[in-house]
Amino acid sequence: MSLERAVRTKLAGKRNPDQEREAQEWLEAVLGRKFPAGVLYEDYIRDGQVLCEVMNKLQPGIVPKINSSGGQFKMMENINQFQQALKAYGVPDVDVFQTIDLWEKKDIAQVTTTLFALGRTTYRHADWKGPWLGPRPAEEHKRDFTEEQLRAGEGIIGLQAGQNKGATQAGQNIGAGRKILLGK
Repeated sequence: MSLERAVRTKLAGKRNPDQEREAQEWLEAVLGRKFPAGVLYEDYIRDGQVLCEVMNKLQPGIVPKINSSGGQFKMMENINQFQQALKAYGVPDVDVFQTIDLWEKKDIAQVTTTLFALGRTTYRHADWKGPWLGPRPAEEHKRDFTEEQLRAGEGIIGLQAGQNKGATQAGQNIGAGRKILLGK
């Protein structure tokens, strides 16, 4: 098997049809329309127009111009505008897919992961009242301890310090014992 085919097989194995269906349903809910029947999820979002429309629904005007014609360069420009809008909306850089992942369908699983990151980010925008995608992100739970509580914790010896109710490695013999032969 060629290396390229092995890589493609591995990437295809990362895809999760349930997540892709969930992401598609979320996109449809945000847009207020269904994807065309018989068109694959990755094919419908490939030119970036749908993704830019979704960003404009989440935050109006975040993508100023969506290209609907003009060839490959213009369609890839849509994807780049979507990625810039994602970052401006608050999605971390590490969660954003590469343009080639979608345009050449190299890593659709990463595209779906990006959509889930976008769906999680919508929780942080109070002005968004529409549907969300994925679990709600954890929020900081700041705790304030008194000086007395902090001092009480200093006297506790953690299990990593070797005090585990007398448990030691004494008596364990793994393999042959070490033999010291004097005078030989």
